[in-house]
Amino acid sequence: MRRHVLILGADGFIGRHIAFAARRAGWQVTAHARNPAGLQHMGFDTLRADLTDPVTHDPAFWRPVLAEGAHVINAAGLLTGAEAAMHAVHVAAPTAVYAALSPGARGVLISAIGIEAQTPFARHRRDGEAAAPDSIAILRPGLVLGHTSYGGSSLARALAALPLVTPVVGKGDQPFNPIHADDLAAIALHCVEHPPLAGQHVVGGPETVTQKQMLQALRGWMGLRPAITLRLPGPLARMMGTIGDAMCLGPISRTAVDQLSQGVHAPHTLPEGPQPRPFTDILHAQPCGTQDLWHARLYLMRPVLRLALAVLWLVSGLIGLTLPAADFLPLVPDTLPDTALILMARAGGLADLAIAAALLRGWRPRMMAAVQFGMIVAYTAAFTLLNPALWLLPLGGLLKNVPLLVLIAMAAIVERER
Repeated sequence: MRRHVLILGADGFIGRHIAFAARRAGWQVTAHARNPAGLQHMGFDTLRADLTDPVTHDPAFWRPVLAEGAHVINAAGLLTGAEAAMHAVHVAAPTAVYAALSPGARGVLISAIGIEAQTPFARHRRDGEAAAPDSIAILRPGLVLGHTSYGGSSLARALAALPLVTPVVGKGDQPFNPIHADDLAAIALHCVEHPPLAGQHVVGGPETVTQKQMLQALRGWMGLRPAITLRLPGPLARMMGTIGDAMCLGPISRTAVDQLSQGVHAPHTLPEGPQPRPFTDILHAQPCGTQDLWHARLYLMRPVLRLALAVLWLVSGLIGLTLPAADFLPLVPDTLPDTALILMARAGGLADLAIAAALLRGWRPRMMAAVQFGMIVAYTAAFTLLNPALWLLPLGGLLKNVPLLVLIAMAAIVERER
């Protein structure tokens, strides 16, 4: 009988590496994801389930897939989110999975180092570890790198790829010993077959570098010239992270700043089984591709794009609400009654301000991209009917809406990370 493993969070950065490693090693893999369409196209047997759905908090939901002694590797997790969602993903759903395991079945929980901190993520991670029975080996990796990137590894690449300067938090002397996702996957599979002693096990690479050295090495890997190191004072970096959290700016967050401020040093505590490669070997194992460079350089443009669009809608809304009627009525003469035109301008101003607020808060950014696109198309069509000559204004007029639509489409594309 083939060895069978259920991988929770198999569509995530670490989860995908584990799923592919397990399949290469001959395991029968059931890949769980909230949206497993991509995994299905890659030939995996999949299980669609949203871990925030109460139905997944019942062991009966998981028993069919865990029948006949299937093991589990839990790579699911949320970095940020509502309390209920964080608890569901880290505690409630995994607890149901563990309760549904057949006698003798084993598992691995991919946790994280540094969860002693007093943050929601750390607290829910600790609760998730406490919910794991003795049959579940707990691995705490440090900074995880791979041939692709996500989260902290994406931010490191983005900082390394900035033009002219390479920013570091503080002096940049914080220690990091990255581990490759493939090495972490091999360790996780080994722990399923050869369970280590109970408790938490830290896994990290054998080579320690400073934050500054790591970013310089990543910059060299991308083929970029050395840049001046820009030191960001800790208070300034934390303030930027706090603003990023409030505005849901993704890569700019207090969690990311705290990681850079303190370093991520994970001394390896598993002497048996596969051993991770040094950081230098990780970089030498795979050349930097065009997509790597593009992603690194566009990664921090995602929040910049959203902020730029938010400012555009904010100013447009204020103008729509406050501009005297005498200043815009001559642009659409002899069309509709003045009262109707003024009402349209004020209503449009309110709508623009609502869009700006949603963008500043980071509320459903991909849906808001569709709303923005629709609003601009509607504005363009309406003003074209009212006064086609607006396309011929010397500074662009309605013509500016065309590149603006392209910009919104680009913002929608980069909002999706996986």
